Amino acid sequence: MKKIPFITREKAKKIAEVYPTPFYLYDEKGIRKNAQAVREAFAWNPGFKEYFAVKATPNPRLLEILHEYGCGCDCSSLTELMLSNAVGIRGKDIMFSSNDTPAHEYAYAARLGAIINLDDITHIGFVENILGKLPETMSCRYNPGGVFTMSNQIMDNPGDSKYGFTTEQMFEGYRILKEKGVKNFGIHAFLASNTVTNGYYPALAGELFALAVKLKKETGADIRFINLSGGVGIPYTPGQEPNDIYKIGQGVRKVYEEILVPAGMGDVAIYTEMGRFMMGPYGQLVTQAIHEKHTHKEYIGVDACAVNLMRPAMYGAYHHITVLGKEEAPCDHKYDVTGSLCENNDKFAIDRMLPQIDQGDYLVIHDAGAHGHAMGYNYNGKLRSAELLLKEDGSVELIRRAETPKDYFATLDCLEVYDRLEL
Repeated sequence: MKKIPFITREKAKKIAEVYPTPFYLYDEKGIRKNAQAVREAFAWNPGFKEYFAVKATPNPRLLEILHEYGCGCDCSSLTELMLSNAVGIRGKDIMFSSNDTPAHEYAYAARLGAIINLDDITHIGFVENILGKLPETMSCRYNPGGVFTMSNQIMDNPGDSKYGFTTEQMFEGYRILKEKGVKNFGIHAFLASNTVTNGYYPALAGELFALAVKLKKETGADIRFINLSGGVGIPYTPGQEPNDIYKIGQGVRKVYEEILVPAGMGDVAIYTEMGRFMMGPYGQLVTQAIHEKHTHKEYIGVDACAVNLMRPAMYGAYHHITVLGKEEAPCDHKYDVTGSLCENNDKFAIDRMLPQIDQGDYLVIHDAGAHGHAMGYNYNGKLRSAELLLKEDGSVELIRRAETPKDYFATLDCLEVYDRLEL
C-alpha cells in the first residue's frame, strides 16, 4: 500500500506560517469515506453500531464527524465519558468498557445512560453497591485464556491479559446478573491487537457466537448484542496489504448465519469498537528538519519528538516517512530521524533509507491518526502540538490548539511566578 502525504511541500509551508510545526493533520475526506465503508460493510445487521475507541483519538471534532455516520463512543475513563457527553453522544451510544474502575466513573456512566461493560465478576456487586440497582442492560468482557490462534498462527496471548471474565465466570456472572434484574445482555471480547488479516473478526465472531448460544441455553440470558471490540489493524509498512472491511463484514455474516440464526438468535446486534482502523491512516504528523549531525551515524533532528508520537520510542513501531517535495527522489541516504528528548530512544526512524534531507525540509510521518497525539506527554517540559483538520475543500481547521508554557504551569503553585517571566 503506497503511503501518500495529504499535502505538498508548498501546502505544508503555507500551513506552518499560521500553525508552526510540529502539527497533526487529519484528512476529513478519508475519515468520512472509511466511516461510510464500515457502515456499508455491516449493513446486513440492522442493529450494527461502531463504538469508536475514544482513547485512540480523543478530539471532539473528529467524534462529531464519526457520529454523522452512526458511530458511538467506546469510553474507558471519566474524561472520555465527559468528552462524549460534551459533543452530544450519550445513552446507548456510549459503551463504557473500563477496568479497575473507580466508583465515581461507574456512577457517571450510569447517569449518562451508557452501556456498562463489566471487566470482572467482582464488579457486579461493586456496581450494584454504587447504583443501588443494576441497569437493565449490561455486558461482560470475555477472556478465554490461553493463546488466540488463526490457521496455527499465534495472534495474541489472552491468557496473559488483565482483561475479562474466564469461561466459567461468564456463566456464573450471567446467572447472577439475571437474578439481580438485568434483562438485556451483551458479550464483549478483545483477543488480538492490530491484526492485518480479513479473518480475525470472523474467527473471533465464531467463538463469541458459539458462547452466546451456550449462555442463552444454560442461563436463560437474553443476548441482545455481541461486541467484537477492536483489533482490526492497519498496514504501517508500504508493502503490506490492508484489511478489506467489506470482506470482513461478509465473513462475520457467514458465521452469524451458520451459528446464531439456526439457534433462533438472528436478531442479535453486532457492535465493533475500532480505533486504529477508523482513524489511524487518516492522521499524519508534520514536522520540520532543523538539525543534521554527522558522527558515528547520520542523524536528522526534527522539531517533533516522542512526546508528539511515542509509538516508535515505546514499541519500536514503524511509521513510514515522506520528505515533502522529494517523493520521487532516490532513497539513497541512511538516517536516524530523531527528536530532542533526553532519551536515546527518541527516534522516529533508525537506519532508514530516505532521500537527502536538508534543514528546512518538511517530513510527514504517516499513520499517526490513532494512538498518536492521544499518547502525548510533557517529559522534558515539552508541549503537545496542535491538531488540524484538512477539510474536503482543502482548507484547514484548527481542532486543538498547541499547548503553551502557561498550560504547563497551570497546575503548579508557581503560576504567578510564570506570569512575571519574560519570554
